[in-house]
Amino acid sequence: MVGQSQIQRRLSQAESIEPVRRLIAENPGVLRTELADLVCDEFGFVDRRGCRQRSGCLKALRVLEKRGSLSLPAARTKPGSAQPRRLSSGVPPPEEVPEQVGEIRGLELILVESEEQMRLWNSLFLDEHPRGAGPLVGRQLRYLIGSEHGWLGGLGFGAAALHLEARDRWIGWDLETRRAYLDQVVGMSRFLVRPTVRCRNLASRVLGMTMGRIGEDFEARYGYKPWVVETFVDRSEHFGTCYRAANWIRVGSTQGRGRQDEHRERAESKKDIYVYVLAEDFRARLGLSARAGLGPLPFDADLDAATWTEHEFGGAPLGDRRLSRRLVQSATVQATNPMRSFPGAAGGDQALVKAHYRFLDQPDDSAVTMENILLPHREQTMRRMKAEKTVLCIHDGTDLAYNGAAGCDGLGVIGTNQTGAKSRGLYLHSTLTTTEDGLPLGVLSARCEAPVSRPEHDDRASAQVPIEEKKSYSWILAMRDCEVVAAEMPHTKLVQVMDREADFFELFEEWRRGARRTDLLVRAKHNRLTTADAKLFDGVRATQPRLRLQLHIGRQSARPKKSKQKARPKRAERLAEMTLRYQQVELPAPSQLRDMRPVSLWIVHIVEEQPPAGVVPVEWFLLTTMELASPEQAERLVGRYCLRWRIEDWHRVLKTGCGIEELRNETADRLKRAVAIYLVIAWRVMLMTLLGREVPDLPAEVLFTDVEIKVLTAFANSRRDLRPPERLGDAVHLVARMGGYQGRKKDPPPGHQVIWIGYSQLRFMGMGYVLGRQSAGKDGP
Repeated sequence: MVGQSQIQRRLSQAESIEPVRRLIAENPGVLRTELADLVCDEFGFVDRRGCRQRSGCLKALRVLEKRGSLSLPAARTKPGSAQPRRLSSGVPPPEEVPEQVGEIRGLELILVESEEQMRLWNSLFLDEHPRGAGPLVGRQLRYLIGSEHGWLGGLGFGAAALHLEARDRWIGWDLETRRAYLDQVVGMSRFLVRPTVRCRNLASRVLGMTMGRIGEDFEARYGYKPWVVETFVDRSEHFGTCYRAANWIRVGSTQGRGRQDEHRERAESKKDIYVYVLAEDFRARLGLSARAGLGPLPFDADLDAATWTEHEFGGAPLGDRRLSRRLVQSATVQATNPMRSFPGAAGGDQALVKAHYRFLDQPDDSAVTMENILLPHREQTMRRMKAEKTVLCIHDGTDLAYNGAAGCDGLGVIGTNQTGAKSRGLYLHSTLTTTEDGLPLGVLSARCEAPVSRPEHDDRASAQVPIEEKKSYSWILAMRDCEVVAAEMPHTKLVQVMDREADFFELFEEWRRGARRTDLLVRAKHNRLTTADAKLFDGVRATQPRLRLQLHIGRQSARPKKSKQKARPKRAERLAEMTLRYQQVELPAPSQLRDMRPVSLWIVHIVEEQPPAGVVPVEWFLLTTMELASPEQAERLVGRYCLRWRIEDWHRVLKTGCGIEELRNETADRLKRAVAIYLVIAWRVMLMTLLGREVPDLPAEVLFTDVEIKVLTAFANSRRDLRPPERLGDAVHLVARMGGYQGRKKDPPPGHQVIWIGYSQLRFMGMGYVLGRQSAGKDGP
């Protein structure tokens, strides 16, 4: 079978024009349809059933005539002049349609095949659909939605859009592959649930029924099964809720161009693009790798030292491809030694240093923003998320102090010490995603802002200040973002994990008013009154224990008081015996929001009832939107919340390992650009530590280059107590030993600090190895 665009390309070639002219000359008076049949026979234009591709050939011939390449026989009919066949009267409205889809009697999907069914379908869409009955183009299927109550609506399918940037990027195919396989994508051009029908979940049920049979129906009519279905949702009129409920995936938006927009006028409204995958292995069938496009990506893919920066930073939309390439170069250099300044990491290479600072010093209104720098990493992160059944989206904020950057413009006040001196800096609010085992998948979002102090004359009480003006609004923005992301991965469950700073009513109200595609898990801070007129904490404490469990409490070094941080006593590692309780509660709105309804949540309480002598017992109260049907579910939530400390570890890598608070730039916008690069580098350092610990049997090549593995092997061979890097766990252990880790039996697994120190050592040793080979006249590793 030859696709429509392929027919046109074939006939447009110079060597094809003459045979077509010959057929016209040899057959005077031939009808255009008869000519199309002759051309199909001449060039072998047949579909999978062996039938001539007459309509595609006719369209291609008309294009060639319009270009002046040939003259066709006079048309006997005017193309597109025929009116759709319809019923002599309108379609009667359905009667007594129930409000719940499960109560509809005889709900069925009917493939339109007869003349009468076609008239009925046309009448429905001409009278009740805003875009009418068509015409549909290409290979077509039409369905009617029937029931004992009457006709409820219908659907229409035709050819896919010729070009959609967002769809094509999601699939990952190039121009030639798209031209060859576009017919494997079917477009849902029409979907109608009649305006008089008010039935909950009917649309999503019908979509599910249709996707379950369209492959077989299409094959019966056209000889093959399509792989993907696409459709469009006008955002100004619909939210796409039924598509998300039916497991369609939003892949982006159109640019406002219709199929016939030859002059690029963009007269159409912009629409969301949704796809439904009928063949899970469609990329393999296209000859693409499993990593192509924006589909699911295994967590251990594309991480090797030689190419990971290209995957995580490459193609950033910075307004100039040269800037995008420079970003990858800067990230690659800085990642070799994240502990050192860029000039130190670059080894004094003046060209690299100059190019890096020129990149950071773009105008403040340029496209080189934190958001755009992080966009490729965000997309890779989302792909890794799609490969998981459950993902934890861990939110947190931290202050970045830049008191030493006296000449930096655009910083805000992040705190005041006991003497009244103000600390200047930025506030970073991020979302770090992890698997349920705690492996970091990437930084989903990051907002870095200079806090704005309230004017001295602003005497409003805190309760009177709108949430949009408060620092806590960052939590709502991050939550909204996760809800948007969840729409693009219907097969992945997102759980948003937050600490006590997120315990405010507006957050839960925002979630309730939204699409609720994710769930929340928030550590409670306020012992507020519930609608039962009881204190939140006291009420759950008074319930019966549901479960006994053990909780690992890590060791903690002592910390003196400094700035806004409280002093912290030393804590020994222990396995705490915990008691678990939970119950459902309703939280009323605070007095300043009294017009809002109470929010229904579940609260989980765990407490260490017999702590060691002189030790403050561990006690947590966790609020969640997830319904708890068993103690085991509540215990699973506790385990998920324990992983919230992953983002604290990541902050420590950023500040202590990468030293982002030591950066010195002239403006806050330039600081943010540098910070954005470090956010991703810190993620990879953290991932290296945890991959070696959690999945040690992976190949070492997942994270290390051939040169690095050779250096690690030589290092292992120089010591009697070390094993060569045959596995990832062995390689990471060797890196830790380079960083000072002793590896004694009593020592815990290596942490992030020894890993980043060791990896810097490894990179320098690898550089020395390569230089040594080059000086000896040997190429390659």
